[in-house]
Amino acid sequence: MISRIWHGYTTKNNSDFYENLLKNEIFIGIKNRNIKGYKGIKLLRRELTNETEFITIMWFDSLNSVIEFAGKDYEKAVVPNKAQKVLLRFDKISQHYDVKINDCHQL
Repeated sequence: MISRIWHGYTTKNNSDFYENLLKNEIFIGIKNRNIKGYKGIKLLRRELTNETEFITIMWFDSLNSVIEFAGKDYEKAVVPNKAQKVLLRFDKISQHYDVKINDCHQL
């Protein structure tokens, strides 16, 4: 299993709008693509002093599934224009990790 991790930052004024955009439009659009091997996405949010940080963690069966999602240059971040307009800054490259333990109860 592959985990794809990405960070983006908004102003505090844009943070609720951005979260709703992710949940109600972008994540649904990803799900509706029916990518073989796509297992889901998690959204983390953290309030910082002057901005709000968002982290997305996507789960895929294989690197081929990541490539189907992101394209041949699969490390490049996939950030729709509508999202870019409300982000202060964001990772241009997503990080990919081999998942070794997916359930802490396995320990």
